Amino acid sequence: MKDLVKTFDGLPWILKIILALPGLDGIAWGVYRIAKGLSKKDNTLVIIGILWIFLGIVLLWVIDLITIILYKKPTFLV
Repeated sequence: MKDLVKTFDGLPWILKIILALPGLDGIAWGVYRIAKGLSKKDNTLVIIGILWIFLGIVLLWVIDLITIILYKKPTFLV
């Protein structure tokens, strides 16, 4: 899991923005949150990742897109 987190953290900024676009965000950053939660042994982050997969497609992609543009990473609940 740590390798997946390092891979996502090391992605170029533009690719992070592409992954935050509607349709991809719920899956990509949801999986990232689950992997990061598992590597940190943080059950809350795992639950948020699962919710992100199901709800991120509708609204939460906006939050990821804005935080990636401003901070170059999805900072909300990560």
